[in-house]
Amino acid sequence: MKFRAGDYQVAVIGAGHAGIEAALAAARLGASTVIFTINLDAVGNMPCNPSIGGTAKGHLVREIDALGGEMGKAADATFLQSRMLNRGKGPAVHSLRAQIDRRVYGAYMKKVLETTPGLDLRQAEIVAAEPQDGRWLLTTRLEEEYVVDTVILATGTYLQGKIFIGDVSYDGGPDGLFPASELTDSLVKLGMSLRRFKTGTPARVLRSSIDFSKTERQPGDEPVVPFSFETGGVLKNQVDCHITWTTAATKQVILENLHRSPLYGGKIHGVGPRYCPSIEDKIVRFAEKERHQVFIEPCGLNTDEMYLQGLSSSLPVDVQLKFLHTIPGLEQVSVMRPAYAIEYDCCDPTQLTASLEFKELPGLFGAGQFNGSSGYEEAAAQGLVAGINAVRRVRGQEPMVLDRASGYIGTLIDDLVTKGCMDPYRMMTSRSEYRLVLRQDNADERLTPIGREVGLVDDGRWERYCRRQEQKQAERARLHDTVLSPTAEVNAVLKASGTTPVVTGIRLEDLLRRPQITYATLETLGATDPNLDPLVREQVEVEVKYEGYVRRQLADIEEMRRLENRLLPADVDFTTIVGLRLEAQEKLQRIRPRSIGQASRISGVSPADVSVLIIWLASRGGEAE
Repeated sequence: MKFRAGDYQVAVIGAGHAGIEAALAAARLGASTVIFTINLDAVGNMPCNPSIGGTAKGHLVREIDALGGEMGKAADATFLQSRMLNRGKGPAVHSLRAQIDRRVYGAYMKKVLETTPGLDLRQAEIVAAEPQDGRWLLTTRLEEEYVVDTVILATGTYLQGKIFIGDVSYDGGPDGLFPASELTDSLVKLGMSLRRFKTGTPARVLRSSIDFSKTERQPGDEPVVPFSFETGGVLKNQVDCHITWTTAATKQVILENLHRSPLYGGKIHGVGPRYCPSIEDKIVRFAEKERHQVFIEPCGLNTDEMYLQGLSSSLPVDVQLKFLHTIPGLEQVSVMRPAYAIEYDCCDPTQLTASLEFKELPGLFGAGQFNGSSGYEEAAAQGLVAGINAVRRVRGQEPMVLDRASGYIGTLIDDLVTKGCMDPYRMMTSRSEYRLVLRQDNADERLTPIGREVGLVDDGRWERYCRRQEQKQAERARLHDTVLSPTAEVNAVLKASGTTPVVTGIRLEDLLRRPQITYATLETLGATDPNLDPLVREQVEVEVKYEGYVRRQLADIEEMRRLENRLLPADVDFTTIVGLRLEAQEKLQRIRPRSIGQASRISGVSPADVSVLIIWLASRGGEAE
């Protein structure tokens, strides 16, 4: 018998990385919030990589933190090893990545949810979501009913989840958990367009069965750079990772058994991630490669389970064991959990607005893998935005929409809702036109003021942010005003640094612009402020060295925002606009862009179509910048 179990302003379905950020944002903004999960022990679970960050993903974590989210703090509190990727390249692509103690991370996030005022955590499977008198009625498998103002779907890979290992397949969620088996039918009845995607994970193996003498040790970086702008103190690496490689024998085993893969046998119909393929997919797609890199990573301090990054597979268990034994260091390896592929339902994200609300289903939001993305960081970023906008909808406020120049979060969401995705979307630095401006070091400068305006940045954090900005301005002024004399000592340091000596006085600012000169050089010259915040020091050095390029990119951003500010009427019928090609009319009518700028990024809308839209808008008095 059904009974009324609760009444809330915001309900979040799923307590993975998207759901956590959504629920925390909503509750911290003062909305009564409930978050549902099929299993309380799986809150913040990491069914794939036990890591946070990586190329472009580290940027997302910094941006989540700058807006007032939790992922960066949690990663700093639970990491095992930290490394800055791409140090040999420019600062635009420097990305932080940390190995995480996955069980400690989940426990950390569960505790945060449990202790956040205004937030209720419930173990329950939602089987139906129905609009009811301007609100939403949610029903659990146990026939509990919840009436809520807004709903955020953050179902991850649970929705109609199906596991594949060789010839064996069965309904299931990640890590041996139950799937969400009934909610799909309810969403289809609402008219939602769903699709099947697929992802996978490697085997977990026993540490004591690995011969590390045949692998390459990969230590963490020192000093450790934190994800959160609020993390203080000295962080220390606690473990090493290791690297090995597949062999010709690995390739032979896989090719001989390819017919037993559900991926190539036609059993898997979901579309897999293009940029994180299984080992069998890599062997086929990159046939010319003699070997593939494998990272051996710990899952935690209190477990001997190890993760084999780069060996995701859905081959039968016997084949998995056979190819693992061809890899140096893994010849005697013992498999604790076999690799598997998982298929799941997700939505076509072009049904969403830039606020992540469904266009045709007011009050219903999507976040994370439900929106067609892959990765914990992409999920958390969307969850944060969905949580903020669910509250703003309840309060009758305009949504928070981040544009492509605000951050990678804006780029991620704009790509999803404007271009859609044919396979699980992964954030990469190459997806941004403005990556020199969207560096991870300046995420606070770009987004903390927005977090403050929204209400997620408290007084203490805002004061600390303002002090850093004041220190930065003072340091820029000092570099501009301080002139270094051409002494013998100065020129000796410059020669040792591989740069030209000076014959006249030189401003510190001009000296720092030289590629060979860093703040460490200035420190040798006794020309630094010892009290300068290391974060400010990093930001200033990058800005000084790349000032001309940054200025050029800022001009591009200004032009982009000019088009973004040309808003299109919400009720426009694009099929009536004379001059638009039929394909453009169809795409515009389906996606319904909010601005000329967004319209210009839709596949199938040409520059000529954009010109038609600009002229049409001008004829209606829509020239406001």
